Amino acid sequence: MSAIIQVSHLSKKYKEVHAVNDISFSVNEGEVYGFLGQNGAGKSTTIRMLLTLIEPTEGKIEMFGMNLLSHRKEILRKIGAIIERPDLYKYLTALENLSLFAKMSGVRVNEKQLMDQLDLVGLSGRAKSKVRTYSQGMKQRLGLAVALIHDPQLIILDEPTNGLDPQGIADVRNLILHLSKHHKKTVMVSSHLLNEIEMVADRMLIIDKGKVVTEGAVTDLFDPTRMLVEVEVNNYGVFQSALKSSRWNSSIQSERENSIVFRLDKNEVPSLTADLVALKANIISLQPKHSLEEYFLSLTTANQHVDDFKN
Repeated sequence: MSAIIQVSHLSKKYKEVHAVNDISFSVNEGEVYGFLGQNGAGKSTTIRMLLTLIEPTEGKIEMFGMNLLSHRKEILRKIGAIIERPDLYKYLTALENLSLFAKMSGVRVNEKQLMDQLDLVGLSGRAKSKVRTYSQGMKQRLGLAVALIHDPQLIILDEPTNGLDPQGIADVRNLILHLSKHHKKTVMVSSHLLNEIEMVADRMLIIDKGKVVTEGAVTDLFDPTRMLVEVEVNNYGVFQSALKSSRWNSSIQSERENSIVFRLDKNEVPSLTADLVALKANIISLQPKHSLEEYFLSLTTANQHVDDFKN
């Protein structure tokens, strides 16, 4: 399977702030790739660099096997994107909007093709309604129709469900799945909504404070036969080095002061506990974690925010 997007050591720095800090990842042809992180984690900055809206400080971006800097126009012709909420002309109809954006993109289409496009996103019945009468979810679907009007190979969506009600979220989710499965589109979708990414993505990357925390197939990251175990101790520095040279090193998912998160089979928990005691760990608590939300919180600073709130 070929890589549509290949990002290598990408960084964006604003004065002393690293909005994106040395991240690398790839998006394969035909997959839905989830880009997950809390607000401010660096998702939108990364996507804006992919779309050449801002320049990287360091790093390399290749798309469709070409360098983005030297083949910008050729690459962007193959991409459809929505960054936050789509910009639409509210006093025009959906059909008029789509026709106008098609002309702006240099695409020659007739009314039937425009209607087919609106039908794809479930708006053919409201094709001649003014966009100002649309719900936010309908506007988001029309934005997708605009992004798809030139039949792109790659679709990039930045927080496409922001501000939507549950029905609107479901509509966008189902459309992403439809585009992937029935139209063979490659889709990269960023979100802070954990369950939405789990339901649509084949693979995902979790980013926090501009850095990659973990990446992998959703089925591997959330394998129900395996679990996360968070161990809190009060003397991690005493045995940290010994733990890193033990058989448990490959199971460590994250570390934060006196808290270590392991990913392992549930039957390994007794052995882990025994080995930690042997390493003279003063265990305060040992908590199994199963849900996507718990997994996400265990890997990101969102967990710190929860702790701050509790305190």
